[in-house]
Amino acid sequence: MKKENLLTLLILGALVLGVLVGQFLLFDPSLSAEALRSRVDPWRIAGELVFIRPLMMLIIPLVFVSVVSGVTSIGNPQRLGIIGGATALYYVGTTLVAVLLGLSLVNLVNPGSGVAIEQLESAGQRTFESDVQGRLTGRPGDVGGSFLSLLYQMIPDNPLRSAVDREVLGVVVFAILIGLALVMSGEPARPAIKLIDGLFHALMKLVTWIIWLAPIGIVCIVASRVGEKGLAALVGPLSKYVLTVIVGLLIHLLVVLPAILAVFGRTNPYRFLWSLRKVIVTAFSTASSNATLPVTIEECQTSGGCSRRAANFVVPLGATVNMNGTALYEAVAVSFLFQLFGIDLSLTQQLIILITATLAAIGAAGIPGAGLVTMAIVINAVNASLTAVGGEGVEPLPLWTIGIILGVDRILDMCRTVLNVMGDAVGARIITRLAPDEPDERERALG
Repeated sequence: MKKENLLTLLILGALVLGVLVGQFLLFDPSLSAEALRSRVDPWRIAGELVFIRPLMMLIIPLVFVSVVSGVTSIGNPQRLGIIGGATALYYVGTTLVAVLLGLSLVNLVNPGSGVAIEQLESAGQRTFESDVQGRLTGRPGDVGGSFLSLLYQMIPDNPLRSAVDREVLGVVVFAILIGLALVMSGEPARPAIKLIDGLFHALMKLVTWIIWLAPIGIVCIVASRVGEKGLAALVGPLSKYVLTVIVGLLIHLLVVLPAILAVFGRTNPYRFLWSLRKVIVTAFSTASSNATLPVTIEECQTSGGCSRRAANFVVPLGATVNMNGTALYEAVAVSFLFQLFGIDLSLTQQLIILITATLAAIGAAGIPGAGLVTMAIVINAVNASLTAVGGEGVEPLPLWTIGIILGVDRILDMCRTVLNVMGDAVGARIITRLAPDEPDERERALG
C-alpha cells in the first residue's frame, strides 16, 4: 500500500475512533459540565501537543515565506494585480452566495418554530454570562468597527508584533510588499529569492513530517470535543437548527463550490475534493483554518493540482478573509434566534443580514473570537432596523440569546471550518488558470 493511501486510511480511522471514544468512553450525562471538562482535558492537551501546536508553530513562518515565494514567482506586478483582483472577486462572490443559501434554507425550514423556548432561556443566559460576555467586551459592535480593526491589522506598525500575536493578515500584507520589492530589485535580490525558495521547501518538509502525527492528534482532539458535549446535543431541541446549518454547509461544499470550480477552474470538482480529503479531516478535527493552513498549502500543490503561485498567494490570504462557512452559519444562526423569539424579519431586514453577515465575515480577521463577535454585529444591525421601522412597540433581540446556541457550536464550528478551508482551496485551483507555474518566468523578471 502506498504511503499516501495508508496515511489517508489512518486519518479517516482516527476520526471515527475519536467519535467512538468521546461518546462511549468519555461522555457521561450524569456528570456536570465542569466534571466533563476535567475528564476530557487530558485528551485535549495530548491532541494539542502532538498535532495542533506543531501546526500552529509553522503558521507565521510558512505564511510569510509562501506569500513572498508566490509573489516573486508571479513576477509581473501588473499580473499580480489581476490575480489579486480575481481572488478578491471570488472571495466576495462565494461569501455572498453562502449567506443567500443560508437565508433561503432558514426561511424554507423555519427551524425556530415549534421550539419550547422556556427550556432554553435560562440556560442560554447562564452560558452567555459565563462563556460569551467577556469575549464581547471591548470588541467592535458594528461592521464599521470590525473593518477599522481589519485595516489596522492590514497596516501593522510593527510586523514583528503581528507575527508574535499571530495576526496573519498583517504578515500577509507585509510579505506581499517584500515580494514586490524583491521582484523590482532585479539581479541584487536573486540570492534572497533563492533563500526564500529554500526555506519554503524546508517548511514543506516539516509539514509532511507533522501530517504523520495527524492520526494520534485527531483521535485525541475529536474524542475531547465529542466527550465534552456528547452526540445527544445534536438531537435535542436545537436539532432542527443544527440540521439546517449542516445541510446548508453540505450544499455549498458539494453543489455550489463544485459548480463554480467546474465552470471557472475547468476541472473535475469531485475528484479535486477527494484529493484534499486529508485537508477536510484536519479542518474538521482542529476546527481552525489557521491550524489547517500548512496542510492546505501542501495538499493543494501535491494532490490538488494547484500551482505553487496560486496556493502560496490565495490560501494564506483566504485563511484570514474568506469565510464561506462562517458567513452561512451567521445567516442561519441569527435568523433562527429571531424566529425563536417570534420576531418576523421583513425582506429589508433579511437584506441587512445578507450585507452585514458578508461584510462581518470578511472583516472579522482582526477580531479574536470572530464567530461570536460577528454574530453580535449582525444582531445589532437587525435590531437597529427593527427599532427604526417598528418604533417602541418592537423589542430588540437581546445579545444573551447567543448563549442558547453555544451548546452545539463546537460541532458546528468543526463543520463550518471545513467549508472555510475548502473555499480557499477551490479558489487556489481556479486562480491556477490565471497563474500556472512557469519556472522560467521569474528568471526573466529578474534578468
